[in-house]
Amino acid sequence: MDTRAWSPDKLLKVSGYYWKSFALHAAIKLGIFTIIASDELTGEDIAQRLNAKERGVVMLLNALAAMNLLVKKSDRYSNTPSSTSFLSKNSPEYMGHIIMHHHHLALSWSKLDEAVRTGGPMRIRSSGSDEEGRESFLMGMFNIAMNLAPRLVNTIDISDRRHLLDFGGGPGTYAIHFCLNNPRLRATVYDLPATGPYAVKTIEMFGLTDRVNFVAGDYLKEDIPGSYDVAWLSQILHAESPDDCQKIIEKAASVLEPGGVLMIHEFVLDNTMDGPLQPALFSLNMLLGTANGRSYSEGEIMEMLARAGAREIKRISPQFPIESGIIAGVI
Repeated sequence: MDTRAWSPDKLLKVSGYYWKSFALHAAIKLGIFTIIASDELTGEDIAQRLNAKERGVVMLLNALAAMNLLVKKSDRYSNTPSSTSFLSKNSPEYMGHIIMHHHHLALSWSKLDEAVRTGGPMRIRSSGSDEEGRESFLMGMFNIAMNLAPRLVNTIDISDRRHLLDFGGGPGTYAIHFCLNNPRLRATVYDLPATGPYAVKTIEMFGLTDRVNFVAGDYLKEDIPGSYDVAWLSQILHAESPDDCQKIIEKAASVLEPGGVLMIHEFVLDNTMDGPLQPALFSLNMLLGTANGRSYSEGEIMEMLARAGAREIKRISPQFPIESGIIAGVI
């Protein structure tokens, strides 16, 4: 028997999973987990603090308890250890920004059939056009990178490198962790001007202003200043067309010293393009948010690197829960 076979029960679970997603999104928007903190509060207590109707608040609290995101004892609710760690704004491990980024994507996903039919995007770039959307995107990328970067940097030996270019580096999380793991390394984060305040704040938070700097620019339109011996391109190719991806890789290669290493971190598809699941679904997310972006296969990325003059091209495969991978080459 094929254990992967679909049943009515499995289909309905997938079809209705957004009920759970939106319950979580609403709790983050309302600040439920932050309000509860380390207390045990009644639904009435929480409703008063929210200036909201108790009826709806209690329904949401009960759903969150059913999802094991809250603990209910009698008529009082408390956070689970995981909720305290990941869903309270008071925690340094707070994941609410990326959850709200997913929330901002939801409307466009409801129009996926139209995007498939027209082949065009249903929203203005995935970062959001307003300040709230931009913050959710950039700090959401910080959430993801903070989860991955401390483990990732331990799998990549750049101990002989001295200057890293974090190309399209957003808030600079990877540059920061590469520097923390390599005391003799300094880094430059290169990204759009609107990203600057978030990067500067994050760099200051880690006390690395003397080793990590931010340079504003548009990597598709402008030259990259400086010279580097290692370049890190994390999750930027998927927003661009194949031609623009090639330009980006060639620009990064052009500022590397001979023998410099260029590393690309992406949701990498198999060469058959029909898996793994996360990169395949992420390609649809790019259909919804960009004119020409998509996930790329291992073979496509390796070919782009080769055309940019890279040699010794290889896949680095640390085990990540989000099915991303790293492909590197020497220039």
